[in-house]
Amino acid sequence: MMLRIKRVPTVVSNYQKEEVEGGRVGGCGRNCLNKCCIQGAKLPLYAFKKEEEVPSDKALLGHEDGEPPVAFLDSLLLGEWEDRMEKGLFRYDVTACETKVIPGGYGFIAQLNEGRHLKKRPTEFRVDKVLQPFDGSKFNFTKVGQEEVLFRFEASEDGETQFFPNAPIDVESSPSVVAINVSPIEYGHVLLIPRILECLPQRIDHASFLLALYMASEAGNPYFRVGYNSLGAFATINHLHFQAYYLDVPFPVEKAPTRKIAALDNGVNVSVLLNYPVRGLVFEGGNTIQDLSNAVSDSCICLQDNNIPYNVLISDCGKRIFLFPQCYAEKQALGEVSMELLDTQVNPAVWEISGHMVLKRKKDYEEASKENAWRLLAEVSLSEERFREVSNLIFEAISCSVDDVARCSLDEPNAEPLADFAATCPNMVGRKNDCLVLQ
Repeated sequence: MMLRIKRVPTVVSNYQKEEVEGGRVGGCGRNCLNKCCIQGAKLPLYAFKKEEEVPSDKALLGHEDGEPPVAFLDSLLLGEWEDRMEKGLFRYDVTACETKVIPGGYGFIAQLNEGRHLKKRPTEFRVDKVLQPFDGSKFNFTKVGQEEVLFRFEASEDGETQFFPNAPIDVESSPSVVAINVSPIEYGHVLLIPRILECLPQRIDHASFLLALYMASEAGNPYFRVGYNSLGAFATINHLHFQAYYLDVPFPVEKAPTRKIAALDNGVNVSVLLNYPVRGLVFEGGNTIQDLSNAVSDSCICLQDNNIPYNVLISDCGKRIFLFPQCYAEKQALGEVSMELLDTQVNPAVWEISGHMVLKRKKDYEEASKENAWRLLAEVSLSEERFREVSNLIFEAISCSVDDVARCSLDEPNAEPLADFAATCPNMVGRKNDCLVLQ
């Protein structure tokens, strides 16, 4: 695939460009992403090429012969993200947060982020219902300023990957956008908001998940992961969105051993996590990227329809997907979580479950240990019996036999760990103001 990209300097934000160059006025006066302001606006557009097959390692890491394609993550996402950082659009400087790898075992990652829980937007909806209707009176992403948008992310109309720095918006087609997370966890923390003007609630559908999978694939770097939190699993905004950021060490869950339990007719393989504090399923393979996406989407839709909160991690450039049904909020409501864990104020969402522990108190950061991380995440996990029940529902939804699921041990002690993740990764992406990782 040859990537054609037209570079433009990121000197001012999109909002400032429009005011200076176009002098556009009107709308609500906040230059928001709602129909009142977005009509007639222009935003950068990254148009990706749809691939029929699941991307190979060679396709993701560049060509061996000739000039490699321009890296999406390097040249666009991080460049635009840094531009917004220089403009002061974030609520705090995440690059100043202390980060360390906790010794022992999988290498859990601890970050001290004392400002995030104070400056992050509070949850405005019930936590006991995975599916809830969109409520336009509450905060949603149509209310953010256009200056927070990095670019639109949509399928190319001519089958070629291209970048248009100033593309007009078709309101009727409801653009999908990539915007900064103003309360970031890590460098390059962004939000993917599918079909923003449709005001979809936080629920996965086939089209939106495929878009997220394309984003991970298009980034082409295993250090760039995409995550999803359902309602009841610590999503804080009921407007459909995925999160993504760049962290140049492996997540512990990526190193955890797995056991294959099913092979679908479309080539998708399903495994179960072993020797990890949170029970989960891992999806890989597929004859096409659509096959892999559909298998995971069907599983997520099944969980949503059965009111089971869950988190999703898209890893390895879209080739491995972790699905975690969870019950921490339910345990909180029932008073089954110890006060010691509650006092940490850590809400274990996709990043924490994957092993990136975002800690609010210096005491917890200084005392961070494998045992403490394991203790917290064990409270997130379904019991072995409940996990089997939920797995049965999922496998019925994707039309697969559950015999192997019933027979396998979820805590098999002799499982072999995966090959060293870090050894297979390319060199880290160069960037300014790196967060320090203490080995």
